[in-house]
Amino acid sequence: MTVRLILASSSPFRRMLMQNAGVSFDVHPAEIDERAVEAPLEADGATPDAVALVLAKAKAREVSGRFPDALVLGSDQTMSLGKRTFHKPRNMNDAADHLKALRGATHRLNSAIALALGGDIIWEHISHAELTMRMFSDDFIQRHLCRVGDRALASVGAYQLEGEGLQLFTKIEGDYFTILGLPMMPLLEKLRELGAIDG
Repeated sequence: MTVRLILASSSPFRRMLMQNAGVSFDVHPAEIDERAVEAPLEADGATPDAVALVLAKAKAREVSGRFPDALVLGSDQTMSLGKRTFHKPRNMNDAADHLKALRGATHRLNSAIALALGGDIIWEHISHAELTMRMFSDDFIQRHLCRVGDRALASVGAYQLEGEGLQLFTKIEGDYFTILGLPMMPLLEKLRELGAIDG
């Protein structure tokens, strides 16, 4: 008998990746204040990797506390450029500022996942992707944001690679799943090992 799997995320992208892979799961988003968890970590100089992993584990633990008999998947993604950690843009001005900071540079996506059972973390993993944006003008940024609209506010980098955001880049190193925020290959391997999916 396979164990019940719960995705502790409201992300439509993560849900889509799991569904497309043929994984059977329920969705119960974690009820945590992410900014409250992040603030002391960033104040202490935690790396973007560490922040993503702490948040992924916090989400898994919170939902696992409500569903102790289920295997709970928590995930989080941070984006960093040098020492700066980015958060989702609050509005279109924020989105424009993100793109101005990222253009002509290589930033890193840090995608963390954690599995919890009975309130305890039983596995954790982090994957990275490096993305290089081309140079473009402020006017292009405004035209681009007008075309994509509020979708620019749905991701930390103010872009979606699965859409028009792909035009912003000259080079991408890392797998598609990591970029979308759920490193599927190591996750599927672990779920098979745990008997949560057919192996």
